[in-house]
Amino acid sequence: MKILFWGTPDFAVSPLRALDDEGYDVVGVVTRPDRPAGRGRKLTPSPVKEAARDLGLPVLTPEFPRGDDFLSALRDLAPDLSVVAAYGHILRREVLELPPLGSFNVHASLLPELRGAAPIHWAIARGCEDTGVTIVRMVEAMDAGPTLHRIREPILPGETASELSVRLSELGAEALVEALALLSAGQAEEEEQDHTLATYAPKVGRNVARVDWTRAAREVAWHVRGMDAVPGAWSELDGVPVKLFRPTLVEAPSQGAPGTVLAADAQRGLVVAAGGGAVALGEVQPPGKRRMDAQDWIHGRGVRAAQRFV
Repeated sequence: MKILFWGTPDFAVSPLRALDDEGYDVVGVVTRPDRPAGRGRKLTPSPVKEAARDLGLPVLTPEFPRGDDFLSALRDLAPDLSVVAAYGHILRREVLELPPLGSFNVHASLLPELRGAAPIHWAIARGCEDTGVTIVRMVEAMDAGPTLHRIREPILPGETASELSVRLSELGAEALVEALALLSAGQAEEEEQDHTLATYAPKVGRNVARVDWTRAAREVAWHVRGMDAVPGAWSELDGVPVKLFRPTLVEAPSQGAPGTVLAADAQRGLVVAAGGGAVALGEVQPPGKRRMDAQDWIHGRGVRAAQRFV
């Protein structure tokens, strides 16, 4: 079985390596073009491109996955099947249907729950107790095709989106290999989704990541964990945006308007009032600074009690 792999971020690396480890013939890898990164804005390849190079696989990096020249390049590769894992572009019908066996996506949720670009972020930000991965046949409608294989996974207490992504990447690799084995053996059973149960996980960005302190403390904590590490939950303190990480709930009732800094000292750490209850933040990132322990920020007089995040 000749496979064309599509992916860009770290999440997609484990599925790609799993295909190589299992001896599948990966005829090519499609990923996003190199992007500027770091303070020097140096052009940097995607994690998938780096992995593909390590494995000696041919790589295509179109700005957009369409056009006659690109389709011709895909036909020359003659894949039997496409595997997509967090590629970053919506694929058109002519691309999805080019391989004779079709195209399958490694999606980081239990479809039809959390369809969309950011299922890991929203699983945590909405307080889900578990999630998982689904291998789904790709159709033109977003994440709406029949499912081939699903594996459920609990979300650990205090787990962040970054941490969960690592675990689901490995689980996605496992699910992919199992699904392809069923497909190769002619034992795969595709199940139509119940579209009435669909929920959505839209792309997260800076506006979405801003903390709403009027929400209950546990919801604020879910949000901060869900936005970690990118784009990073944030709030303004005296007009300066500060990213916030590692939240824990504070048992004592809050005594201040939502967003008020209730404590900023060596004993209690950084504690902020929410709409109900309070949240302690273990790490912060002021503008132009590295991510740091909240105690270091306190010792540097970056924050004090009675100030207010908005």
